[in-house]
Amino acid sequence: EISCVTGVQTCALPIWKTCVLFRFSEDAFNATFISTIGIDFKIRTIELDGKKIKLQIWDTAGQERFRTITTAYYRGAMGIMLVYDITNEKSFDNIKNWIRNIEEHASADVEKMILGNKCDMNDRRQVSKERGEQLAIEYGIKFMETSAKASINVEEAFFTLARDIKVNMEKRLEAQNPPRGSERGHQLGNDDRSEEHTSELQSRKIS
Repeated sequence: EISCVTGVQTCALPIWKTCVLFRFSEDAFNATFISTIGIDFKIRTIELDGKKIKLQIWDTAGQERFRTITTAYYRGAMGIMLVYDITNEKSFDNIKNWIRNIEEHASADVEKMILGNKCDMNDRRQVSKERGEQLAIEYGIKFMETSAKASINVEEAFFTLARDIKVNMEKRLEAQNPPRGSERGHQLGNDDRSEEHTSELQSRKIS
């Protein structure tokens, strides 16, 4: 079992990112949540590529007054989701501020994803899907539009982030523990050079 720690961060209307998390962890929707006060915590175990992965998900408050608390959790996060509300322009504008905050406090190789939530409410849309996609391209981050209420792309978003974290972890482990074959090849290379050096010395003695 691989244990992944993934942070969920939001901007402006924190209730909607909590709804996204609740949809993923409980497969339910509740529009009566109050804003997250500081930090909330959920766990869900999923199966990915034949392996069980435990997602430890930190739901961090989006309000400015909690920023000092929430940034402390960036350091241990392997993945961070930034959630904005497509019916609220200000929440989208604040994404850049949160990304700067992440760049300052999170590890350099943390996986990130931008989610535009409430995609079921096109009649009230203020932020086009194209603008969300363009912002994600600008920062080299994956992007999806979701709806916690209609259960659109929520599962897909978390699974995508989890897969990226898994790949990242596997690359780290490979770098720390190189295959024995490559070490043996390196050793043989050294032995070959030693043999060449010995042959050269013998040739000099004969001449």
